[in-house]
Amino acid sequence: MLDACYSSSAVEAAVDLANTLRPVKGEDTLQTVEQLRDFLANHSPTGRPEPGSSTADRGAGRWRRLTHDDLMEVRAVRETVRAVLERAGTDPVGAAALINEGLLRNRATPALRHDHDRWWTEVTSDTDRCAAHLAVTTLGALAAVIATLGPARLGVCAGPRCRATFVDLSRNGSKQYCTRPCAHRASVAAYRSRHSTP
Repeated sequence: MLDACYSSSAVEAAVDLANTLRPVKGEDTLQTVEQLRDFLANHSPTGRPEPGSSTADRGAGRWRRLTHDDLMEVRAVRETVRAVLERAGTDPVGAAALINEGLLRNRATPALRHDHDRWWTEVTSDTDRCAAHLAVTTLGALAAVIATLGPARLGVCAGPRCRATFVDLSRNGSKQYCTRPCAHRASVAAYRSRHSTP
């Protein structure tokens, strides 16, 4: 079970942030302030929404005055998050160091929250920069996965033409591909390779 510090939505935000860059495909969907605004609209950088907050108050709504500097800072966070996802399975100590440095750099602070008879902890930042909030949310979520499920749950798709990142929250922890279509493509390619004529 995932550590109570983070919901799967924070883990999903980390993976989605890393996957705004697809190096093998040469795709980058985080090149403009508008793209950053869209990303934040779909991924609240503060972790759990505040009790009673509306959808309009979350995500990009909180960061109305995003600038090119914000974009560059978030792209730097993305670089760290992607590096953690890429390294955790093969270099967990190095991945942990990246997480710790990122949390320290963004002034991460644990906080205890209560809402609707439920308690939980989350990592927050005391700065007003959206990149800092996104960093502590995503890096904190990855830290929680490593602490509860192990570093091997973070990885990169085995599809040679994909290399998207993923976090495996499944019970058996055997995920190798980012999506089912990627796994299917690899299976078809392997089948064709085995049955091709010399």
